[in-house]
Amino acid sequence: MNELTVIGGGLAGCEAAWQAAQGGARVKLYEMRPQKQTKVHQTGNLAELVCSNSLKSNTLDKATGLLKWEMRHLDSIILQAADESAVPAGSALAVDREKFARGVTCRLENHPNIEIVREEITEIPSTPCIVASGPLSSEALSVSIQSTLGSGFLNFFDAVAPVVDADSLDYDTLFLASRYDKGDAAYWNSALSEAKYDELRDALLSAEKAEAHNDEDVPYFESCMPIEELATRGRLTMRFGPLRGAGLTDPTTDRWPFAAVQLRSENLENTMFNLVGFQTRLKWVEQTRVLRLIPGLENVEIVRFGVIHKNIFLNSPSVLRSTFQTQIRDDLFFAGQLTGVEGYLESAAAGLIAGRNAARVLNDQQPLIWPRETVLGSLSHYITSADAKHFQPMNSNWALLPPLEPRSDGKKWKKDQKAPLFVERAQKAFEAFVMAL
Repeated sequence: MNELTVIGGGLAGCEAAWQAAQGGARVKLYEMRPQKQTKVHQTGNLAELVCSNSLKSNTLDKATGLLKWEMRHLDSIILQAADESAVPAGSALAVDREKFARGVTCRLENHPNIEIVREEITEIPSTPCIVASGPLSSEALSVSIQSTLGSGFLNFFDAVAPVVDADSLDYDTLFLASRYDKGDAAYWNSALSEAKYDELRDALLSAEKAEAHNDEDVPYFESCMPIEELATRGRLTMRFGPLRGAGLTDPTTDRWPFAAVQLRSENLENTMFNLVGFQTRLKWVEQTRVLRLIPGLENVEIVRFGVIHKNIFLNSPSVLRSTFQTQIRDDLFFAGQLTGVEGYLESAAAGLIAGRNAARVLNDQQPLIWPRETVLGSLSHYITSADAKHFQPMNSNWALLPPLEPRSDGKKWKKDQKAPLFVERAQKAFEAFVMAL
């Protein structure tokens, strides 16, 4: 069998290498770190998480929960490592990021069909290849991708939330709970009165921001919007977004607070917490000043400051097939955030599809197109069928799946009725598809 090159040791590249190797391919996985670091990575581990440590909902009432179900049934290396390094996060799957990355790295290092090469790849090879270099692809490789595909990148800026020292928090002021009491009480919460909320918003609006990487307006991705940008969009925008108090009962009042800031565990030892939805591009000294206005964080110490970095992605409807193959070459695949899927889990899912299909191509088999009823299939469909002129990254969500059959009584399905029906339909389609392989 021919050798497969996988470029990039992030979640997508690791999943792609694993799936291809499990399918019998001989894989060379290239990762330039630690010889050449990016602006946001801190270690040489494969699958290092640089933003949140959460892989979102772990339950089947959300599309991300169904996607996990599909990937677990397909021997996902990312979910194996995530399950083993999970930290308390209510109904979400969050991980100790260091143990997670070590788990992925160890599995790949010990796979007989995988060789890990710590070198930078600057040109796309003419041999079978999966490009999973991610939104922080090096300049040289970006130029090669541009030249190979003949289509321009789109780009946006992604912001990262601060991580704080657990010992610097005031637990007499914070309260432990998960929203609507779902799962374990796994988040420390700071209740904000209306006056305190307004004070925090005013501080965000007046705080000095770090410079962007270019002089153009920053086209942020909507689901990872900096908190200070949300503050500019209206007085209550944050309150109905990441700072919502709904579902969090403050034990001192026995009521939902006007607004709330949530802190989620960053590791198994609970020595660090990240501020949920508080991604920011404020200057570091300003981050400390603003965070100390939050009740319970008056003496907070930041162990990893929020940063901003540029992300790039392809105009996938113009260049990719739903198999994650390029339209110009059967043996050239892309995976991960480069393709326009957004999120850790979705990036790994793209790697899973690309890796399995690359192994099939090397075995002279037809690549797989997953059923639209599955989340895997709906993500694949989206990146190749969306309007190329207005293409934007997308998370997994129910809206990507085909509509449900109408109710027999002609009424519309209620929101809480849809998820179980989507899940039942997807699981049937998934199992029938896998059985037919």
